[in-house]
Amino acid sequence: MPGTRLDLHRIRAARKVIDPVFVDTPAYICEPLGRRLGCEVTVKLETANPVRSFKGRGSEVVMDGIAAGNGSGAVCASAGNLGQALAYSGRRRGIPVTVVAGTSANPGKLDRIRELGAELVLVDGDIENARAEASSIAAGRGIRLVEDSLDLDTCEGAATIGLELVESSRDLDVVLVALGGGAMATGVGHVFKALSPGVEVVCVQPSGAPAMTRSWHRRRVVTTDTIDTIADGVAGRHPIPEVLTDLLAVADDAVLVDEPSIKTGMRFLRDLAGLIVEPSAALGVAALLENPARFAGRRIATIICGSNVDVDDFTRWTSMEAEPALAD
Repeated sequence: MPGTRLDLHRIRAARKVIDPVFVDTPAYICEPLGRRLGCEVTVKLETANPVRSFKGRGSEVVMDGIAAGNGSGAVCASAGNLGQALAYSGRRRGIPVTVVAGTSANPGKLDRIRELGAELVLVDGDIENARAEASSIAAGRGIRLVEDSLDLDTCEGAATIGLELVESSRDLDVVLVALGGGAMATGVGHVFKALSPGVEVVCVQPSGAPAMTRSWHRRRVVTTDTIDTIADGVAGRHPIPEVLTDLLAVADDAVLVDEPSIKTGMRFLRDLAGLIVEPSAALGVAALLENPARFAGRRIATIICGSNVDVDDFTRWTSMEAEPALAD
């Protein structure tokens, strides 16, 4: 078994408390995408749900625990997706939720957080500033601080994606997982290393937000001063030590991809799979674009983790960038 904080029995139990709208999501071989990329590509679709991302899996586990303990509320820092998910799961159980976000966060995501009934607090700066404010609110109000990736519920909820992929009986060589704070990467990685250890777990992060990938390679926490990527869902500067330890136990590799490849990945998913996705969801395809020789002829799964993207931004990002060349 992998030496992580996660537990396979808890992951299986988590599956039973998650709202059915978030589980048993489609996973299918996308032949047009595979032909273009030179490998067999299975897409695991985590966007057809009320919050349009995988985050609902973890937020359901978090809120189930709060409800069982008669908790009075929860607060989180979020670039948008976790906030929406926590707001949804809190409203479903009558638990008040506060979400702290940066003023530069995606306006559409912020509007949806409000629509779901959460209190929204905006702070100057990026996600790290939001995390500091969320911690202060939790202490001041005596409510649960939900720290994505550090909170095991978020990791074990996300890990149910891995259970579904393993149980699909589809033979895989590689699973590509978007890497931000690490909840999905550590969760899915834990399941594969426990149940299907021959599958290579490759984490993918934007080169404009490389802190966790650099930390994985150096085997110690490496922070950065700035963030420069359109993939706001995976943008962070300060990796969490406990999460890095988990990631080191389950990831076979962590790679960085550039912004043009992310944009082309979004376009490929639109044109070849009929999917409108946010930048974070295209990281796996970006990795296939940037290193075709590594993945040629292999059986790949990539997790389409979110589709919360502004229409104007999506149009601009998918129409203006030159497509990276693919090797023959």
